[in-house]
Amino acid sequence: MGKEGYTRILQNLRETARYLAEQLSELDELEVLRSGDLTPSVIIKLKNEERFNSADLVSALAVYGWIIPAFSSPANAEHVNVMRLDVKEQFNGEETGRFFLRTVGRITQGKKTIDDLEQGFSAIADPLTMDWEFHGNDEPMRTLILVSKMDHCLEDLLYRQRKGELHIDITAVVSNQLDCRSSVERSGLRFVHLPVTPYNKLQQEQALRAIIEETQTSLVVLARYMQILSDQLCQELYGCAINIHHSFLPGFKGAKPYHQAYERGVKLIGATAHYVTTDLDEGPIIEQAVQPVDHTHTPDDLVAVGRDTETVALARAVKLHSEHRVFLYGNKTIIFR
Repeated sequence: MGKEGYTRILQNLRETARYLAEQLSELDELEVLRSGDLTPSVIIKLKNEERFNSADLVSALAVYGWIIPAFSSPANAEHVNVMRLDVKEQFNGEETGRFFLRTVGRITQGKKTIDDLEQGFSAIADPLTMDWEFHGNDEPMRTLILVSKMDHCLEDLLYRQRKGELHIDITAVVSNQLDCRSSVERSGLRFVHLPVTPYNKLQQEQALRAIIEETQTSLVVLARYMQILSDQLCQELYGCAINIHHSFLPGFKGAKPYHQAYERGVKLIGATAHYVTTDLDEGPIIEQAVQPVDHTHTPDDLVAVGRDTETVALARAVKLHSEHRVFLYGNKTIIFR
C-alpha cells in the first residue's frame, strides 16, 4: 500500500471515529452488548471499500464498546488499549478489498437518538462510499413466519421466542394449510390462511405483501413453507427472508429426500438456513447444522434427525439475523457471532 493510500485510510477512519466520539460524548458508560443483554442499545454496521490490514485498524481505532478518537500513527499502536476490541467483530476481506465492522454501544436515556446519529453520520459515510446501518436493540425484530403442514420448525421458533432466546416479535403466522392453526392460536398469535393454487398464486402473494406491510414486518421466516415464491417477491424480500433447506452430501432433490439418503447410505444428515433468492435453495448461507448417522438408522430415524438439524440451523439463523450480526456481500455472508 502506498503512503497516499495509507494516509487516506487513516483519515477516513479518523473522520468516522471523530463523529461518533462527538455525538456520543454524553454517554454515561460504553460497553459491549453481552449475550442475552437486551437493554436499550444501538448497533452500528460498517462496510468500506478501502483495503487495509489489522495493524492499520489497531493504529487507527481504539474500541471500548464503541469507536472513540483515532490515533494518527502506527507508532501509537502500543498505546492503544485493545483489550476490549473483539476481533470477531471486524473483518478485512483481502480478496474483496472490503472492511466489515460491527460494534455496540449504549445510549444514555433521554440523550442522543438513532435518528440523531444517522443524520450526522451520513455526511461522513456517503462520500467514503461506505455502506452503514444503525439499529436500535431495545425493540425486538418484527417477524412473520410462513409454514405449511410440517410444524417442527414453527414450534421450535415459538418455544425459543417465549423463552426469550430469540429477540423477535412474531407479527403473524401465514400458511397455505390449516394444520398449524390451532397451535398458533393457542399461543395467542395471529394465524392467516392463504391457500395457494396454480391459479391464485400471484393473488395470494399480493395478500402476503399486504400483511407484511400492515404488520410492519422486518423479517420473513420460511419454516418449512412448501411453496416456491415468485422471482418478484424474492427480489422484494432480498436480505430479509430466511429459508430452511435439507442439505446432504450428495444433495437429494425431489420427494422423500431422507428416503433417498437411506438408499445411498449417507453418514451425515444436514440442514442449511439461507437467505431467499430467485435461485431456489441457493441463497447466501447463514447457518448449517449436521449430525452423524450410520447404517442402523431407518428412513424414519433419518427424518427425525433431519427435523433436529432443521430446527437448530433455522433458529440459529434467525437469532443471528435478528441481532444484526449478518453482513450480506454478494452471494456470501460475513457473520460476527
